[in-house]
Amino acid sequence: MGLTLVATLGGLLFGYDTAVISGAVGSIQVFFIDSLNLENGETKSVILEYRITVYVAIYVVLLAVGGILVKLIGRGKGILATIIFATFATFIISNNFKGAPVLDEETTNSLIGFTVSSALIGCIIGGSLGGFISKELGRKKGLILAAILFSLSAIGSSIPELMNIFGVENIISFIIYRILGGIGVGMASMLSPMYIAEIAPPGIRGQLVSWNQFAIIFGMLVIYFVNYFIARQGDETWLNNTGWRWMFASETIPAGIFLFLLFFVPETPRYLVMKSRDTAALGILNRLNGPAESQNILEEIKQSLKITDAPWLSYGWLLIIIGIFLSVFQQFVGINVVLYYAPEIFKNMGSGTEASLLQTIIVGAVNLSFTILAIFSVDKFGRKPLQIIGAIGMAISMIALGLTFYLDAVGLGSLIFMLVYTASFAMSWGPVTWVLLSEIFPNRIRGALSIAVAAQWIANFVVSWTFPMMNNNTWLNHQFNHGFAYWIYGLMGILAALFVWKLVPETKGKTLEEMEDIWNA
Repeated sequence: MGLTLVATLGGLLFGYDTAVISGAVGSIQVFFIDSLNLENGETKSVILEYRITVYVAIYVVLLAVGGILVKLIGRGKGILATIIFATFATFIISNNFKGAPVLDEETTNSLIGFTVSSALIGCIIGGSLGGFISKELGRKKGLILAAILFSLSAIGSSIPELMNIFGVENIISFIIYRILGGIGVGMASMLSPMYIAEIAPPGIRGQLVSWNQFAIIFGMLVIYFVNYFIARQGDETWLNNTGWRWMFASETIPAGIFLFLLFFVPETPRYLVMKSRDTAALGILNRLNGPAESQNILEEIKQSLKITDAPWLSYGWLLIIIGIFLSVFQQFVGINVVLYYAPEIFKNMGSGTEASLLQTIIVGAVNLSFTILAIFSVDKFGRKPLQIIGAIGMAISMIALGLTFYLDAVGLGSLIFMLVYTASFAMSWGPVTWVLLSEIFPNRIRGALSIAVAAQWIANFVVSWTFPMMNNNTWLNHQFNHGFAYWIYGLMGILAALFVWKLVPETKGKTLEEMEDIWNA
């Protein structure tokens, strides 16, 4: 249990790092963007470096995704598909970046959206590297590397001017450190549950792995409290100049604790067997399971490593498509807009900074509570009913929230709709999507899960980047009064419900072998 608690700190830091930005969005815009000197060329330099950063980030992501495509459809087709995606991405980005580097409304919204979502670029990279790192460095050393990246990101993000070793504008330095932290998140998102699954006794393995999701949500709630108490230490000017730095710097505490404790935990027996260190693996198994069972478990590990991976398309395209769309819809319903931009949404409702951060804590508490409910009810009610009910609940809540903005009737009702939306997600598409993804992929193509994970991070990035472009656009606000984005997410909720109803099989009570028979049919 102690080893599991150490590993779940990786999940806690996952939630902490991705949600820390929520309390600093407004301050980052004031400090880095609104303060730009329009006369001395600083603005032009920032925009040019921003454009270069976007190109580099997108191409690195495409390179990571290209590796997955090669595994999925073969080397030749995978490389060709990656080139096509890169050409398409270049066309889209170039079309948006054409013209002189001027800090107009569209560029400002794009820049703030990219800054907020930049950590997700790192998540895609880290998630893609996770499999390689787990094999070459091991689960423990991989987590140590993630902890170092968390710490480096926390320090660099809090003082990007002093840590600017890249020779770029300060906001670009900030973005680079957020990307580094995102790489740590992407690695931890794979390595923490992997470590728990391989170190935990078989009888309680499923329960302990599921609590990694709880740790992620708990990490988000912790940083909501931290942001709130930091914001109370000074006025708005202090928050915009100094307070936001303490929000990012606060991550050094859990990251440092995580890094320190990792030096006292063992490597997993499965990795040691992979490296032909059977004696060391047996010693750890003796400590975890007792001498009576250890030899049998060691033999089971050896046998499992003999399973030959099958081609990822062995069960057809439908399985891959379902995995991808489960991940994409989980993000396209807009959950991370709520988790990352909640204080800004509440400010649009008329709340002050402190009040908006306090309301964000309420959102985090609801998220945590209903996640626990889902963990204990998913095996009782089934996966499909929870997903369909949750998607409908999110759709109704988002459409209603958009209406309160459109009708200029924001208030208590808007808060209630947001809380109902959060509860609907937390009891369904949050944890249950991961349950489905872990169950629908047969053991022989378990590696294909990386496609769904990559799709999830990419969708998360797209939603987080585009929200400010929709929510702060003058024309859209003139037409819809901040309601447009929420209606888009509501529509995605309706489509998500229809998708699960028509295409996703129920996995409740079915063994992995029975799921394999379904796909074979």
